Amino acid sequence: MRQRFLDQMPFIILAILCLGTALMTDRFLSAVNISNVMLQASVMAVVAMGMTYVIISGGFDISVGSTVAAAGCAAAVVMLEFGTGAGVAAGIAVGCLVGLLNGLLVTRLDLNPFIATLGSMVVVRGVVLLLTGGRPIMGEEGLPDAFILYGRARLWGVPLLTWTPIVLFGLLWWVLHRSAYGKRLYATGGNAQAAYLAGINTGRIRASAYVWCGAMAGVAGVMLAARLQSGQPTSGEFYELMAIAAAVVGGASLYGGEGRLAKTIAGVLIIVVLGNALNLMNVDSYWQRIAIGVVIVAAAAADRLRHARRD
Repeated sequence: MRQRFLDQMPFIILAILCLGTALMTDRFLSAVNISNVMLQASVMAVVAMGMTYVIISGGFDISVGSTVAAAGCAAAVVMLEFGTGAGVAAGIAVGCLVGLLNGLLVTRLDLNPFIATLGSMVVVRGVVLLLTGGRPIMGEEGLPDAFILYGRARLWGVPLLTWTPIVLFGLLWWVLHRSAYGKRLYATGGNAQAAYLAGINTGRIRASAYVWCGAMAGVAGVMLAARLQSGQPTSGEFYELMAIAAAVVGGASLYGGEGRLAKTIAGVLIIVVLGNALNLMNVDSYWQRIAIGVVIVAAAAADRLRHARRD
């Protein structure tokens, strides 16, 4: 009974946070604000789902923010020349490429994930700023109308940008929780040596997790470009911290081998709703960062205590 309660904790915290915010301000449940929360959560949810794969494998990726910016700018540049479809494909391809690079650095060169992805974060951001001159990519007449429509349109009252993580959640959930690959990913993160002795190619599994993460950062970059109607070389800042925080708040373990996508989404919503609540109550933006930082530290401390009790 106690374990079941703990398993549902992210959803309980989210419900309490929403209820408390709704009681403190009547603007929280307005259609405009709910739509704003969904849009804010959409891009972060995609990044956080990819991050969950890496964390389950026993690593983490702090280059996703830079990857989001690179993917968005690449998508904008390509679609101005070759159309929307080519641009979207280019953005996702850039994300996959950065993810593959990170995976090879961690598995082939045996670099610490923090060092490897820190280097990627700095290099990718530097390359994007160098190639764009730090200026937004939008063209003289703007990005293609179909792409702008994707960033603005709604289906059944829900923004198309919000439908993207919903569809991706279905795909990623099946891969993680129903496929043989997902079982190997959990095994690798839980005990890499035992997984290797069981015949699992742990290096390939860990590298593939970074590719998944990079691909999702690429999708997020395309989504953000559609929302901002341009490729922004400075976008994606702090996304890596927010994504890691969302996964850990949702119950993923920084030690690897644990994590659920549904709980990660709950973690994303907790962070977004917390920021939204502070905004509605006119709390200074600096205090918002402090509050989110406290949430990150508390989630990491809870993860450490949980493992200490098991040991």
